Amino acid sequence: MNELKIPRRMTTALVNSLTAGVVPRIGLEHVAVGRRAEIESILCDLDNIAEGGAAFKLITGKYGSGKSFLLQMIRNYAMDRGFAVADADLSPERRLVGTKGQGLATYKELLSHLSTRTRPDGGALEAILQKWISSLQQKIMQEQGIDPGNTAFAAEVEKEIYAVASDMRSLVHGFDFAKVLAAYWNGHKLGDEDLKQDALRWLRGEFATRTESRKALGVGVIIDDDNWYDYMKLWAEFSAAIGYKGLLLFIDEGVNLYKITNSVSRQSNYEKLLTMFNDTMQGKAEHLGIFLGGTPQFVEDHRRGLFSYEALRSRLVAGRYGFAAPGNFSGPIIPLEMLSSEEILVLLQRLRDIHALHYGYPSALTDEQLVHFMEEASSRLGAEELLTPRELVRDFMDLLHTLHGNPEASFASLVGERTGKSDKGKDPSMDDLLAEFEL
Repeated sequence: MNELKIPRRMTTALVNSLTAGVVPRIGLEHVAVGRRAEIESILCDLDNIAEGGAAFKLITGKYGSGKSFLLQMIRNYAMDRGFAVADADLSPERRLVGTKGQGLATYKELLSHLSTRTRPDGGALEAILQKWISSLQQKIMQEQGIDPGNTAFAAEVEKEIYAVASDMRSLVHGFDFAKVLAAYWNGHKLGDEDLKQDALRWLRGEFATRTESRKALGVGVIIDDDNWYDYMKLWAEFSAAIGYKGLLLFIDEGVNLYKITNSVSRQSNYEKLLTMFNDTMQGKAEHLGIFLGGTPQFVEDHRRGLFSYEALRSRLVAGRYGFAAPGNFSGPIIPLEMLSSEEILVLLQRLRDIHALHYGYPSALTDEQLVHFMEEASSRLGAEELLTPRELVRDFMDLLHTLHGNPEASFASLVGERTGKSDKGKDPSMDDLLAEFEL
């Protein structure tokens, strides 16, 4: 533990988030265990996206199994390697399609959480546009030797703006997207803050009517429930054009689509999901990755899940030989199995050491006590039917807080004495302990 070097800001985020049962935004690499094959599969997808391809992955697992953790891990990895990322949780108010603006609400959520390496906590939209304009200005100065004070400078920058924008005009809604980008540049050039803000409002999907948009920007369309996904494809192309490796969308809580009671509305959302799948698989989207988290029931239920929509079921279901290789994650679905007992032990060891580092005390819990805690949690929660990493972690953090805040308390008084068997009076080895523990 003495060799553990983690910044205070990071240990604070880890301790607070894990105690609350939520996934921390930072420091995940210090508590990540297992999932190597799953992560390597997704990293291959990221390489393809960076080369101009696209990807669609469904991360499935029961509540608390680590879906959100894995999505957050990939999100952080992607930002560090030059991707723009955006994330949103689906809910009754945020869907893929809706009659009351639920699809647009998802777009707005994604845009508000748009993040990059320099803006990892969201709100990166304006920073991305500013960086783009600054890089174009630097390019003009370096390649053409034109000073910003020169009257020709703005015209040359404008040429570069329209060079990027013209590539987008052939795409669906690309012309209007390019026009709004040009309006943002004009606001920047003229010092017209209102024009810049109008452009940003349009890009964030905040214009309510076409009339309002036409009056402010001269653009006769707005981002709405029907077309928001088309603009996500444009954002992906634009991100790649200005120096990012692509755009990744992380959409969690897919089970909220399964929970839609109206069958027509539910099928409409599945149809939109089919469009996303087809676009990424058939080359109709570039530099775009879509990662959706959901429960197995959300996917496999033939009455209300994705498999109830035949066009999706036929694309998502594993092939004849896919079931024979559980470690094969080349398909669109990545099912998360529960962590092994060895992996959970490693996780608890890391949490023990991080907690001690954060609060500045020497950790006294032994590995044998950690295994005993695992046994007690398993028997109390109903073993493998209910025991998930989230529940284990939250209980363990509570235990650590109690032991640290109450010096008179002991591990044995809180968890109980271990009654495991030993061979001829000897203390059992770690392998013996783990063998006795059945997760």
